[in-house]
Amino acid sequence: MPDGGADVPRRVIRGVLFDIDDTLVDTRSAFAAALGEVAAEFLPGVPPEDYPRLLATWRADTGRYYQAFTRGEIGHLDQRRARVDQLHEVYDGPPLDDATFLRWNERYDEAFERAWTAFDDAVPTVTAARRAGLRTGSLSNALAAMQRVKLAVTGLDGLAPLLVSLDTFGVGKPDSRVFLEACRMLGTAPEETIYVGDELDTDGRGAQRAGLRGVWLDRPGGRRGGPHDEDPDGAAAGGIAVISGLGDLPALWS
Repeated sequence: MPDGGADVPRRVIRGVLFDIDDTLVDTRSAFAAALGEVAAEFLPGVPPEDYPRLLATWRADTGRYYQAFTRGEIGHLDQRRARVDQLHEVYDGPPLDDATFLRWNERYDEAFERAWTAFDDAVPTVTAARRAGLRTGSLSNALAAMQRVKLAVTGLDGLAPLLVSLDTFGVGKPDSRVFLEACRMLGTAPEETIYVGDELDTDGRGAQRAGLRGVWLDRPGGRRGGPHDEDPDGAAAGGIAVISGLGDLPALWS
């Protein structure tokens, strides 16, 4: 059930914006599949029973390389190389020369794309929002080309089309421009718009600062750990609704 936001004044909701990765699409499982494939070839000293720990290290991104990418400070391949190098250092893997890294990266991307699936609650929830007369769309800190394919593969492109991506401004969430541009494209005022995402700091707090109704999707087992803000009590105290699944979302627009 939704938690938090009890002291936030009720507002008429006219639109719902969705994060994509680990909100609509089970990216965590796709990461696991991709890392398992590359580890078998490039990290042979890591036994399969340690792959969950490998995944946890990847998702925690303690170097904040992906966030540097979303701030426009480094390129996509640069952040990937930094994270791969960190992974090999932590797990005593061999250092990678440029050619080997590019092979690692290609193998990873192929496995990652094969594993994209929508969460079971994604299509029903977006469909429910549209049936309720709400406008729906998505925004993402990833590159548009990949995210549009991801939405198409998972059957969400017609329900929550990509409105804003990292390409739009060269920076991503939590920059307020990202949320405000998505509202403009959706045709709703920020205060009339729910935004739901799986990262409290980037999604919930970022949306709230931009004037939207920020919702943190705290799926069981979905937290990243590491340096990420993942305090549900703090979120609720700050007026951000906390839900454990997208099925809890309709209660917030009703």
